[in-house]
Amino acid sequence: MDYLKIGTVKIEKTAALAPMASVADKAYRLMAKEFKASYCVGEMASCKGLCYSDRKTEKLLSVSCEERPMAVQLFGAEPEFMEKAVKIALKYAPDIIDINAGCPMPKIVNGGAGAALMKTPKLLGEIVKAAVMASDVPVTIKIRAGWDEDSVNAVEIAKIAEENGASAITVHPRTKTQLYTGKSCWRIIKAVKQAVSIPVIGSGDVQSVSDCVKMYEETGCDLVMIGRGSYGRPWLFRQIHDYFSGRTPRNEPDLDEKISIMRKHILMLVEDKGETVGIKEARRQAGWYIKGINGAAKLRGDFSGMNTLEDFERLIDKIKEAN
Repeated sequence: MDYLKIGTVKIEKTAALAPMASVADKAYRLMAKEFKASYCVGEMASCKGLCYSDRKTEKLLSVSCEERPMAVQLFGAEPEFMEKAVKIALKYAPDIIDINAGCPMPKIVNGGAGAALMKTPKLLGEIVKAAVMASDVPVTIKIRAGWDEDSVNAVEIAKIAEENGASAITVHPRTKTQLYTGKSCWRIIKAVKQAVSIPVIGSGDVQSVSDCVKMYEETGCDLVMIGRGSYGRPWLFRQIHDYFSGRTPRNEPDLDEKISIMRKHILMLVEDKGETVGIKEARRQAGWYIKGINGAAKLRGDFSGMNTLEDFERLIDKIKEAN
């Protein structure tokens, strides 16, 4: 097994779980780690929310032993708030602090944070520097290709991040205006890798073991990160781990195993967030797990209306009946 180091943090060179707001919560991360994800990044937390003692925001910083190595991710547009937020985040003992400079959502970019930082390179550098100066763990940054197709500046931004002390850079090679549509341009990951001396993590359109291998080969990246490709498929990390361990990747789980994995995931979600919130959030997760099985479209509609664990168990019986 090959490894990379981000600062002093040693990570298996297989596949990592991407930070996904309102998706990759604690239960999701634990499932990914159970299936051999080598590294994960928490849901993004607002710097201002932390500085103003927002308890909901602070909950996003929790790190359990099972999730390590793990980063917590912060977003913000003011260096002074980033500095204060990093100091607060360190109380939760993350292995790494990650800065979000890639989120394309309006509520983030309208405040000058996330992918909006791609338009303000000087400010981005100041934010990275403020985080590095405040942190006693490595600071990394996640970026996009650029704001739009006329301003693809990932290489410039990566150099600025490195100059200001970033220990690694994650590149999602779509522009902000693309959101999550179209194809990601892996050539941009390669260009960033060739431009900096710190580790580069590639992210975008990895749906299989072969995609993961291809990204390593085509970009030269130091680590592959998977986001939407893991929806309802945490075993993808195990398949990739198998490959890089010199084993034949295991087949997709059969229906019984998929149901068992889904049940475990949903029960962890309920344990972490309570039945009311947990089951509400489980509706989407369950919909991903049942993709491709007989009657999936009808079952997704049924799952969207569940409100209790009893509803969930009844729908599992329904899946078995339909298959």
